[in-house]
Amino acid sequence: VCLFFKKIVIFLLYMNNQNLIIFNFKSLYVILKELEEHLNFKIVESPNVKNLNDKIENSKNYLIILQKKINNIDNQFVLNNFPIKISKLIEKINIQSLKLQFNEKSEFKISKYKIDLNSRELIGKNDKLKLTEKEANIIVYLSRSSESVSVDQLQFDVWGHRSTLETHTVETHIYRLRKKIFKKFNDNNFILSHKNGYKIN
Repeated sequence: VCLFFKKIVIFLLYMNNQNLIIFNFKSLYVILKELEEHLNFKIVESPNVKNLNDKIENSKNYLIILQKKINNIDNQFVLNNFPIKISKLIEKINIQSLKLQFNEKSEFKISKYKIDLNSRELIGKNDKLKLTEKEANIIVYLSRSSESVSVDQLQFDVWGHRSTLETHTVETHIYRLRKKIFKKFNDNNFILSHKNGYKIN
């Protein structure tokens, strides 16, 4: 269990400037609190709904992790499906975090396109391209970096694990994604391949 939560932390490093409110989830709170000084967000514990409402009122940017959804409260990430693959958990946190960062809009601009996280579509001027969940996550992840992203980074942060995934699996996904984009939009420069990784143009 400890290893499970520590792997969550690795991805949460990307959630800059957020309050992470742990609601009625003591074991998770204890682990994250121990690591708080190394993280870029504040860990807050909330034991009941009244306390949670108080925390929310005093937080401008927050994400609540809890085991059961509470009605009429925003920005919740329900963590109740055990066991769960780390890769799937990270993808879910990734999408939730991105929705918050873009003011809870599911559609936002990336380069000359728009991406819709709900329908998983890359939208051009006159056409749309259907994406897999992994393809959407790759594009979104690359869009968050101004520098080239290495295969190792993509392997760890998008797939959620390092040792069991072959490097060529990441490269194959990127190759196929670039090919799909070229076929639909005649654009070979949206995702650029550099010596040290990949970058959104």
